[in-house]
Amino acid sequence: MAGNQDVLTRERLDAALAVLPDWRYRLGGLVTVYKAPTAAAALELIAAVGRLAEEQNHHPDLDWRYNRVFIRYTSHDAGGQVTERDTAAAVAASEAAAQAGATAQPGLFRTVELGIDTADPAEIAEVWRVALGYKKGAGGDLVDPYGRGPSIWFQETGTPNSSRLHLDVHWSLAESGPVLEKTAAAGALMNHDHAPDWVVVTDAQGNRLCLCTEVGHRPEATSGP
Repeated sequence: MAGNQDVLTRERLDAALAVLPDWRYRLGGLVTVYKAPTAAAALELIAAVGRLAEEQNHHPDLDWRYNRVFIRYTSHDAGGQVTERDTAAAVAASEAAAQAGATAQPGLFRTVELGIDTADPAEIAEVWRVALGYKKGAGGDLVDPYGRGPSIWFQETGTPNSSRLHLDVHWSLAESGPVLEKTAAAGALMNHDHAPDWVVVTDAQGNRLCLCTEVGHRPEATSGP
């Protein structure tokens, strides 16, 4: 069993990622995508990762899409953060992927959160939790206990944005550049005041989202995006 004392510091996490080129850090987890030669090979990789999970007693969130396998490791018993168990599991999964002839495409793993601007998170959080069947996560977030739906976080601010709801789309820093360029080319207004941690994107009708990187965590909880 992991505990909070086992959670990797950012310095240790960066050191681990330096020797885990297939993986990225994303909101308390290690994530990647493997592209297998065929759908059958992808299933073989899933089976291999499953066997490793049973041996390690540490199970990832895993999603199969034809010849691609999406994998996320996090330590739920350490508050949904990264521990050495996750890095060890990632190493083993990478070895299994290599044996299956799969190639890493970590840039395909996108993480989406729903942000809600509010002056009082406690006043509304329970309604959202019950309606979605979610559970409380670290820092007051609401998370899908089965890891399928986007998490919800409450951006506490005395000046909520008029639309109240916005998306935070998380990319690794390595893959964020092309995304920002293509988003700007699509006609969005880009606010780079907080780059590279996040960039506020506003579309032609005033709707906003934040393109975030693994460098930071979330937009500051002091004002609307």
